[in-house]
Amino acid sequence: MSRKPVAAQPGERSRVELTFDRPQLLSALFGQYDRNLVMLENRLGVYITARGNRVGLEGSAEQVALARDVLNDLYHRIQRGEDVDGGLVDAAIAMAAEPTLDGIFAADRGSGTGGTGGGAPPIMIRTRKKTIVPRTSAQAHYMRELVHNDMIFALGPAGTGKTYLAVAQAVAQLITGSVQRLILSRPAVEAGERLGFLPGDMKEKVDPYLRPLYDALYDCLPAEQVERRIASGEIEIAPIAFMRGRTLADAFVILDEAQNTTPAQMKMFLTRFGQNSRMVVCGDPNQTDLPGGVAASGLADATMRLEGVEGISLVRFSAADVVRHPIVGRIVEAYEGRDA
Repeated sequence: MSRKPVAAQPGERSRVELTFDRPQLLSALFGQYDRNLVMLENRLGVYITARGNRVGLEGSAEQVALARDVLNDLYHRIQRGEDVDGGLVDAAIAMAAEPTLDGIFAADRGSGTGGTGGGAPPIMIRTRKKTIVPRTSAQAHYMRELVHNDMIFALGPAGTGKTYLAVAQAVAQLITGSVQRLILSRPAVEAGERLGFLPGDMKEKVDPYLRPLYDALYDCLPAEQVERRIASGEIEIAPIAFMRGRTLADAFVILDEAQNTTPAQMKMFLTRFGQNSRMVVCGDPNQTDLPGGVAASGLADATMRLEGVEGISLVRFSAADVVRHPIVGRIVEAYEGRDA
């Protein structure tokens, strides 16, 4: 792919023409009814024309440069066989204004399928159902930490991919045999409601609290494999209360909704850590559902005590890292702004 930029000073009008060497990939790049191009036009304020294998970008120099980088990145992702949907386009646009974007894109291009060699390997997680790539710079940092550190705390609002990426990394390591078990846990705490007596056996009582973990698993593995691995014990999903007295060796262990633990529960859980294991603790310190008599969240207490401890990584997400519908990020910002 080649490009012929027209020189322009910041703030001036600019026109850039991109030429793509594999026209058969352009339908995926443009999206159904060119919706990806329309999204770029609306979000970045540029005018886009497409003819054959050439795409013209026109607008202010800064916005044209951002649109060019986003299109180039999406094209390289399609070359690697990745699916480009509206969420990924929106995330790429959001990342385009961040100073780390060039480094992320360069790493992906340098070593991806069809790349020119050299550089760091592309940042991705491969599971049986999909290949997952970062959608924000914070996610890219988090995905690196999931590979390199034994214990990671992921803090931030809903929709930033904290739990989903941890489950995907755990599934990838289970598939490759890096770990023997995948253990997913969360506190069985009601979100501001009193549900009263729940019918059924213990599994039926606690499963509703653990449903988000099941959803992430089914998104990374075929349903029959999830069921088979749960039946064999390779995958275990249980409330945090079931962790007491255990040593979790050769396992990838994830604690979700950790803000709803007490300090005593958090200490108990963290000290379950065993040989050849990896532990990820996810939570949003601003959404605690602990009952009124509980003074402190175990997540807040743990991060205060353990920040800076060797071998433990803290990754913080913000509203800018929300990768659900863009309105979710705006909702989080509105609430955080009012609370501040």
